[in-house]
Formats: sequence, C-alpha cells, structure tokens
Amino acid sequence: MNHFTPPERFFPTALLALGAALLLPSAHAEVSNAAVERVAANTLQLHWQSSRPVDVYVAARPDAALRDAQRVSAADADGTYSHELTAAMAHPYFLLREQGASRVITAAERLLPLERGSNFRDVGGYVTESGKQVRWGRFFRSGGSPLLTDADVAVVKSVGIADLIDLRSSEERVLAPTKLEGLRYQAVGYSMLTMMGAAATDPEVGAIYRQFPTLLAPQIKLLFQALINDEGAVAVNCSAGQDRTGFATAMVLTSLGVPRATVMEDYHLSTRYRQPGNEMPPLDAAVAAGNPIAQYFARFQKDPRAAAPQPLYDAEHHALLERAFDQIDKRWGSVDAYLQAEVGLTKQDLQRLRARLLQ
Repeated sequence: MNHFTPPERFFPTALLALGAALLLPSAHAEVSNAAVERVAANTLQLHWQSSRPVDVYVAARPDAALRDAQRVSAADADGTYSHELTAAMAHPYFLLREQGASRVITAAERLLPLERGSNFRDVGGYVTESGKQVRWGRFFRSGGSPLLTDADVAVVKSVGIADLIDLRSSEERVLAPTKLEGLRYQAVGYSMLTMMGAAATDPEVGAIYRQFPTLLAPQIKLLFQALINDEGAVAVNCSAGQDRTGFATAMVLTSLGVPRATVMEDYHLSTRYRQPGNEMPPLDAAVAAGNPIAQYFARFQKDPRAAAPQPLYDAEHHALLERAFDQIDKRWGSVDAYLQAEVGLTKQDLQRLRARLLQ
C-alpha cells in the first residue's frame, strides 16, 4: 500500500466528523432526548426534554427500581441537572420520571471513564421505531484494551461485563492481548492478511465493509448468542472499535428495531471517542522484522496521522458502513434475513434478543 491506511480499515477517509448522538424522541415516552455529558473530571451534566417537571433519581445499576434509587432532584423543570460523582458510584445511571406519568426513562454517560481505554462505550438508551428503549448496561463496544490500568479494569468490571467477544485477527490478539481477564472470552481465529487481501482486490474506499457480512458471520453468531443468553453484560471489540465493531453493533441495533439514522449516529461516535494511542502497545519494526503484521502496525504508529481518529466517510461523504448495509440488502434483502441465513439465527432467537435488550 502506498497511501496511509489505518490498521482497522486499510483505506483513507474524508475529514468530516459527526457530533454526539442523542436519543430520539418517542411518542410513548413523556421524557425524551435524555443525554449525559461529562463536563468536568467528576461532574456529569444530565439534559432532557419534557412537557412537565421531572423527578431525577440516581442508581448504581440501570435496572434499579425507583424505590431502590436516590432522588437527587424533585420537580425539575429546566431540563438539566448537574451531578457530582463519588467513589462509591463512579458510573451512575439516572432514572427520570415526569410528574404524573408512570414510565421511567434511563440515561447514563455513554463513554466509560477509562484512563487508557479507547472508544469503550455503552450501547444502551437508543429508541426503537416502536418506541422502546435499548437497555443500558447490557451491551458495550470498544477498541482494543491492551493498556488498561488496574483502575480501568475495575471500572469495566463494575458495570457487570461478563462476556467479551473479540473480533480482532489472530495476529492482533497476540500483539495486543486484552487486560480484561476473568471474563468469558471468545474469538474466532483468522489472519489479518485475509482482510488486507480483500481490501487489495477492491481499491474502492471502504470496500472491506462489503466483506464484513461473510467474514465476520461466525463472530456475529457468538455475539448474538452471548446477548441472548443474558448471563451478564456483553462487550464486543476490535482494534479501533469502529469498523468491525461498528458493523457488529449495527447488526444488533438494527435487529432491535433502532432506526438506520440512529445506528449511523452511534457508528460515527467512534471519531469522537477513539484514543488510537491506547489501542496497541508500542511496536518496534526492527524487533518485529519477521512479523509482517507487527511491522505494519509499527509503521502505522510512526505516522503522525495515526494519532487522531479518521472520520468514517468516503470522499463523497457517504458513511463507510453503508457499504455493508448495501451488500446485505442486495444479497439477503434485510438484516433479519441475513442473520437468519448467514449467521444461523432463528426468528425465535431474535425475539428472545428483543425481550432481553428492550424495555
């Protein structure tokens, strides 16, 4: 390859980024557009929209009942609440209920507060076309985790992650083993050279995305099965947490009924949340002379453009993930049909998934 190619994609990208995703309004919910932002090291800012005053509660778990949560703001009418974090509750969940209403809306900080993590975030909170909400604290996505600190590992384990599905190639997993030990760990062996070869046969920007539905079908099956089993929260990762992980996450969200526009917003958050320097340990090309994949990453780390995430668009401002969706639509007709025919899921599997991940 003669041009700069990020190791997660093997193609150049345009220079535009999409802002943070907010929850879509729901006709069935009194509170809408709930979002949490970190405005200082120990301060979270909660925003929402509602037609009436809202009671705000905080809890350590996303599935906590109101009676088990602490009310921190009563009859709040300005649509905002500032919360100071404590050591006892470093990753709180907020429960919002409009006065006079029965439904409770949950919101949380999407990005986990990690010192040496990259793109490690909760995929909860998105609203489906039917008005249901994806449960917080059940499904996480991230980049590689070889440089996590002990404090980072404690944060990850505190949110209840029990399964880790690693989408990386065999070479990547050897070069950058995860620090998340003690979880149910699953991966499917394949060579990174397979991805590089697929990209080389089709020079179009983002062409590798068309290979994802077949290349990653075994891993997608592992991911869905872990989510369906519901034996704890599930995390899926690749090196950057944006391309392979972006495709896998898109399959889950789409199967849950999340609108395509929201799926794309979540996909583009990687440009905001990636920390490329935390995704792979420093590599020396001279030391890795006999390892072409290690040499590739070593050269990548020396390129100054590698320090910043590259937006996930082609030159015409088309999201690269659209190529995977186009391939699925062309070959299988829909994501559900793809999951049934290529991944081996049944309609009953998808129904169980929705029952476990939607509220």
